[in-house]
Amino acid sequence: MKHILSTVALGALLFSCGGSKSTVNDLATANPISTAINLSSVKDDKAPVVINPGRFIEETVTYRLPKVVQGTYSISDFGKYVDDFKALDYKGNEMSVTRVDDNTWTIADATNLDKIEYLVNDTFDQEAVGGIGGEIPFSPSGTNIEPNNYVLNLHGFIGYFDSLKNAQYTLDVTAPASFVRTSALQNTNTKSSSDGTQITTSYFAPRYFDITDNPMMYGKLDVEEFMVGDIKIVLSVYSPNNVHTAASMKETVYKMMEAQKAYLGDVDSTPRYDIYLYLSDGSEGSPKGFGALEHHTSTVVVLREQSSKEQLAASMIDVVAHEFFHIVTPLSVHSEDVHYFDYYEPTFSKHLWMYEGVTEYFAQHFQVYEGLVDNDTFYQTIQQKIAISTGMDDTMSFTTMSENVVEEPYASNYYNVYQKGALIGMCIDILMREESNGNRSMLSLMKELSAKYGKEKPFVDDNLIEEITAMTYPSIGAFLNTHVVGTTPIDYEQFFNKVGLTFKESKVETSYIQDGKGFIFDGDRETMKIFFSEGVKNNTFWADQGVLPGDVIKTVNGEQLTIANAQAMIGSMYQWKPGQGINVVLEREGKEIVIEAVLTQSYTMAKKIVEAETATAKQIEIRKAWLKG
Repeated sequence: MKHILSTVALGALLFSCGGSKSTVNDLATANPISTAINLSSVKDDKAPVVINPGRFIEETVTYRLPKVVQGTYSISDFGKYVDDFKALDYKGNEMSVTRVDDNTWTIADATNLDKIEYLVNDTFDQEAVGGIGGEIPFSPSGTNIEPNNYVLNLHGFIGYFDSLKNAQYTLDVTAPASFVRTSALQNTNTKSSSDGTQITTSYFAPRYFDITDNPMMYGKLDVEEFMVGDIKIVLSVYSPNNVHTAASMKETVYKMMEAQKAYLGDVDSTPRYDIYLYLSDGSEGSPKGFGALEHHTSTVVVLREQSSKEQLAASMIDVVAHEFFHIVTPLSVHSEDVHYFDYYEPTFSKHLWMYEGVTEYFAQHFQVYEGLVDNDTFYQTIQQKIAISTGMDDTMSFTTMSENVVEEPYASNYYNVYQKGALIGMCIDILMREESNGNRSMLSLMKELSAKYGKEKPFVDDNLIEEITAMTYPSIGAFLNTHVVGTTPIDYEQFFNKVGLTFKESKVETSYIQDGKGFIFDGDRETMKIFFSEGVKNNTFWADQGVLPGDVIKTVNGEQLTIANAQAMIGSMYQWKPGQGINVVLEREGKEIVIEAVLTQSYTMAKKIVEAETATAKQIEIRKAWLKG
């Protein structure tokens, strides 16, 4: 906070020194880039944006919107959502602009450039029609423009000049006075219109990273603020049909974050953390990609509005806990690829196993360690991750996949960072506790790395595993080189044996989208169809309904299922509970088959993780250190 305040003071000093356009003080390199978004002038779901950089001294400048944003590991091309791009000179005349690619514009005769104006279309609307010429941004990284709600992931509105990558920014957001507005970005001023119908809020960002790292939400919001220890939590909720409120979720979030704070202990955390929750009602134009995107001191979350209070609470714990743990990595521990991130031509770190995998491990492990769930529930979670990860490419080098994550075949295996990546974290945690007689752990290692590096000092990507080995034990280095850099699958039973656990073939409860080995669906990109795989035979509910491998799923509860919407719809099926009525239309050899039934609990045969009766005192001691009891 001290750093931010001192930077704001510097910005104010620059403002006070600014003169007219004819003075040296208006140079683009001297003053913050002035930007504005007007939510009161939205037409056809497009918001007007104005960028005023100050006076350039070079003849040609380049302006870009991000191709990729941090935390997504996929191509977003936010420039595709920009229309009517104009460059204006000091007399208000349009200047010549060349659009180099989807995200890039060059302006010649830049010494006469006064400002840039353009319209931004939101990405949520595009999810219903398959996007604009390609991949659609993941919903929590996207933007929303509608009369009652605006999700302002600012990387979708504000870009940067190549020659001003380290420039400061000011941002004015104008919106109806009736709107609730939340943002963790530094607020410098608030001004009402003469008739009182509009309010312009001014913000300051020390650099472009802070623009991209501080989302906002405007509109008819429900907001709760509360303290968890010394952290101020701001929970902003948009529920279009008022199904859920921030107040109804406050207790869940409080208990979760209180436990996370206890788990982290003396980790240097943020003084404020914002949670922006958009609840999708499933209508046309609503987001379909459920999950969250982390920022250093906030997260944007998209979940289903039709979830019950209990389902939503479970989803919030699963999703938000993961995002909050990102304050450890990459906030405190990150490579040069992250620290000097290039939004146009990004390079990716080899260590997604740590950024996403260890973070996901913490998000599950803290729950059992702090007593939010029992041991068996934690074992079941680990078991599911093993089943899913072993159903993917289990011999793919994790470091190679990470470094090439936006390309195939690696992009298709990105989901494994939340499965095998978390299991990697678990194995290191068990090894650390075994080697240290329970005194060190995965978390203590991350704390040591945080003390060595911290927010402002990145590590060298190629050196991390060697450094971790030197800081820990030869067994840790051997594990990382064999199973993370190397292609050897992990023998999980070997690690469970260290803590007195074993596998036992058992009949276990399962969801309606899995069996004991993973998902029970497959897809064909050419036909865009989703069909049941061989795994359906080992899911009692579907087997009892007579479903066979190869049956194509045409509709689920009246909604067509294709590869385009599979993530959202199958995710919805994951939340099905016994007692619900369903209607599923299948196609088998050209014939239509209708399954209309009430859900019953589904079971599968799987290797269940259990505590071994023959566990030694030493094994039990390490297990107690691992699970805190």
